[in-house]
Amino acid sequence: MRNFKRKIADLLSAILQIDENEIYNNINLTKEESMGDYSFPCFSLAKTLKKSPIVISQELKEKIRTPDYIEKIESVSGYLNFYLDKEEVTRTVFSEFEEKKDDYGRSNIGNNKTILVEYSSPNIAKPFHIGHLRTTVIGHALYNIYKFLGYNTIGINHLGDYGTQFGKLIEAYKLWGNEYNIDDNPIDELTKMYIRINNLCEEDEKVLDRCRENFKLLEEKEEYCTRLWEKFRDLSLKEFQRTYDLLGIKFDSIKGEAFYTDKIDEVVDILKKNNKLVQSEGAMVVDLKEDGIDTPCIVKKSDGSSIYATRDLAAIIYRSRVYDYDKSIYVTGYEQDFHFNQVFKVAKYLGLDDKYINGLEHVSYGMYSLKEGKMSTRKGNFIKLEDILNESISKAKQIIKEKNPDLSEIDEISKKVGVGAVVFSDLYNSRIKDEVFDLDEMLSFQGETCPYIQYMYVRINSILSKSSENVLLKDINYSKLSDEQSYSIVKLLYNFTDIIEQSAIKNEPYILSRYLIDLAKSYSAFYNKNKVLSDNPDERHSRLYLINMVGTVLRKGLEILGIQMPSKM
Repeated sequence: MRNFKRKIADLLSAILQIDENEIYNNINLTKEESMGDYSFPCFSLAKTLKKSPIVISQELKEKIRTPDYIEKIESVSGYLNFYLDKEEVTRTVFSEFEEKKDDYGRSNIGNNKTILVEYSSPNIAKPFHIGHLRTTVIGHALYNIYKFLGYNTIGINHLGDYGTQFGKLIEAYKLWGNEYNIDDNPIDELTKMYIRINNLCEEDEKVLDRCRENFKLLEEKEEYCTRLWEKFRDLSLKEFQRTYDLLGIKFDSIKGEAFYTDKIDEVVDILKKNNKLVQSEGAMVVDLKEDGIDTPCIVKKSDGSSIYATRDLAAIIYRSRVYDYDKSIYVTGYEQDFHFNQVFKVAKYLGLDDKYINGLEHVSYGMYSLKEGKMSTRKGNFIKLEDILNESISKAKQIIKEKNPDLSEIDEISKKVGVGAVVFSDLYNSRIKDEVFDLDEMLSFQGETCPYIQYMYVRINSILSKSSENVLLKDINYSKLSDEQSYSIVKLLYNFTDIIEQSAIKNEPYILSRYLIDLAKSYSAFYNKNKVLSDNPDERHSRLYLINMVGTVLRKGLEILGIQMPSKM
């Protein structure tokens, strides 16, 4: 596709003698139609050029020889606004779509680069509750976004299958195993045991000591503890898979923390060799004061057992060797910001190439809460994700039945609408924002929701099915698409690739989510002003081709977010 943004960056770079990529990254899509198509803010140049942004933008306007693809350039309050030639943009979009069809918007900027995305990572023997939704759907969306941009993308489910919590569960099983039927209802029963043993640990420090000893035995591969742990893990994975099936999520690698236990000694040896490991109150730690962190990172506890950070360090070494990654991102809540800050600082002392250290990135997100408050597995205040997804599907089914009682394939459609509503709602705001879970709001067919986008897509499909014409590019009369509503759609379609790239650069799926809402709204405005199945063949052909593109991008966009599109509603 003709990259107008890149061409504008070239123009400015030649005049300013500044790196073209730096300029490119500062050129923004305009939010208001009246402000043109692209805008370049001149404020960052004021210090270097020793001029006001207003003067800089005016001088740049005067120096640019306006090329044929630009209709006009305006200087407004320190911004340089570019108005593209409408017909040139429309021809570009239609030609690109004709060439790529379902691959429209796809890019290969990630060619020959490998990105690891670690996400979901639930704790075994605990409920897969709604608090796990964010890491799972944000991570899956980023996985799809990077893949769409041509990266070799590896999705990793780093299970929480190790740690003191399993020492607690083993102790609970020793005490009360015959009271619970974990084979028939594993997660619920294990959760009851976990809550019960936690309460006992708070009352009796000796019980907590026994739990710690159990975990130490597990690390030493003692037979009884290992056999119990394997049972808890296998039963948990079967339960988790039902939720992943509902969400349509698969992983390239499912390895828990336990996988890295035999690799911990290497971490310890390297840190010792590099004189970074010191003793503190019986524990082995890395002092990070030189790195600006007052709290040392514990590598081995005083009883000799490892902690979460140790296993993360072992995983970094392993993944650098196996995947030779360019970037490795961890999608977890902002509550783990400090943990990853410590781990990434310690990773510098593992003797790895700078490429692997510089590629480490924590992609954090805000917390989910219920209307009643914050969730806690330990206190038993949570909602299983599988239950909430099934409830959403059930409610979607009721709503769809009321709107279309004779609809066939109601179960499949309800699943796409119900699951899509929950996923999209999570991805609609910036990931760092805390969220309150509200299912009724998610399922609304009005407003900025997934059902709204899906409904617009279904309306497009309905129009296309009424027309038996196979419209070709040569049938398009571009002059019939010069109205405000048509060009608004064309602009959005043109920007699809840029939206995907920005979503990746900022690790923010909500950029794509908001775009899809804007496109759906733009289609609605177009539909209300224009008769698609016009008696005029030029109008009909041009509009049919345009809405087919809209439908394709809406469907593809939701697929990238991990959401399926129904054909009827």
